[in-house]
Amino acid sequence: MKMKYLKLLFIPLVIIVAIVFACEPDDICPESTPTTPRLIIDFYDVNSPENKKNVFDIVVVGVGNESILEGYSFQDTDNVLLPLKTDENTTQYTLIKEASINDNDTPDDPSDDFIEGNADTITINYSRELVYVSRACGYKTVYKNVTLTIEDDDDNWMKTRQPMNDNQSVEDEFETHFNVTH
Repeated sequence: MKMKYLKLLFIPLVIIVAIVFACEPDDICPESTPTTPRLIIDFYDVNSPENKKNVFDIVVVGVGNESILEGYSFQDTDNVLLPLKTDENTTQYTLIKEASINDNDTPDDPSDDFIEGNADTITINYSRELVYVSRACGYKTVYKNVTLTIEDDDDNWMKTRQPMNDNQSVEDEFETHFNVTH
């Protein structure tokens, strides 16, 4: 009789153990997990290239979507972190130095306001590589052979750019990718 009860207890116990060990950890991607990185540009003084230098009242606008990049609306900073497109091999931004809002002489009508300042456009070209992170986080994009060009206009505030490595890649947000003097 005792043996019969042990058999009855043994089967559910085996099933419970199998279920516990078959379960996957939560499908939540931890915030600490590196995902698709942004391009980091540090700004330096053109007259003293070893010294970082703030850009005052900078506004960063994505070319093609014309929206201001979050975190870069009339800020004073010595660097920017720019997201790159994951579905194309080129991303463009307009960086406006000493930006201000022109209300078009209609202070009560913000619909016709526009941003003024010294605007330079940069073009970032790269190749993309998908890298598997985990089941919870999916894939991230790593950017290879990254180049940055400053479009020439009559009043460039960005003077030079220097990649930090030959065959520059953007794999993380822990190091600067380009230095720009102004």
